[in-house]
Amino acid sequence: MTDPVIRTLDDSTAHLFDTMPDPLRMREKHQRTRFRPEWQRVALRDGRVVARAAWWGRPEDTQPLLINWFDVAEGEEEAGAELLRSAPWQVDELELDLPTGWRDTAGTRTAAETCFTAVRKAGYELLVERYNYRWTPECRLPERPGRLVFTAEPDDGVFLDILRAINSDTLDAHARRAVEKGGVELAAQEDLEIFHWMPSPREWWQIARTPAGEPVGIHIPARNPVGPCIGFIGVLPGHRGHGYAYDLLVECTHFLVEQGAEFIAAATDQGNFPMAGNFARAGYPVVRERVNFWADTAVSAG
Repeated sequence: MTDPVIRTLDDSTAHLFDTMPDPLRMREKHQRTRFRPEWQRVALRDGRVVARAAWWGRPEDTQPLLINWFDVAEGEEEAGAELLRSAPWQVDELELDLPTGWRDTAGTRTAAETCFTAVRKAGYELLVERYNYRWTPECRLPERPGRLVFTAEPDDGVFLDILRAINSDTLDAHARRAVEKGGVELAAQEDLEIFHWMPSPREWWQIARTPAGEPVGIHIPARNPVGPCIGFIGVLPGHRGHGYAYDLLVECTHFLVEQGAEFIAAATDQGNFPMAGNFARAGYPVVRERVNFWADTAVSAG
């Protein structure tokens, strides 16, 4: 068996990326995603593509932010790992959006586990599994409970204070990882940076209060580079247990629809049972399952 040849693509070789079978239906997931050919790589053995990966960033980014397409032919785990290890870009996160119920079908399970093996060989570890949701008008708008008052707040400091409190007791794996690394301050700052990173208006951010004016939590209606999304839902620890996260989710949904959204993307950790239940109650169907891997030291040999 010859050694694999690893190539970074360009406009003239971009077609190679589409020559592998697609048992995980990555193409279906990434219909709206715009990849740069120069941020795509393939591993070839005897002229056949046996592994491929795509790094992603916004149009204005000079470096990719993460890997969100990666698949490997069965038996080519080492070639896939080398494809990642030898890349010139420093990224610490890799996410795979898999078909719903991917474990239930032998072909998709084998394809996914092959990818996981290669990812781990490259130096990444599993961080969390998530549900991806997509609301459309056919799902119908859930009725507003009417228990809370929602207002905009221009002061980032107010949001930071609330985020610190939310992240002091959270089920979210990304936030928990940030807390372990740098405390609630780092987790709050990372959340705020993501809110600002999204290309939606700052004035959309809202604080939820009781009719008496006591803060309950925040919701962030947003757009990511692909379209409208639930940017963040968070309830202060002292107000949990009353179902307020559902109220925030419903308000966030209504807000985005009022801004013209024809679909709304969302996600939550599979282990966050309360929030997963809120999405189900609000009529959000699961459309994919996301598996996030993380490397504390960004993986690259470049």
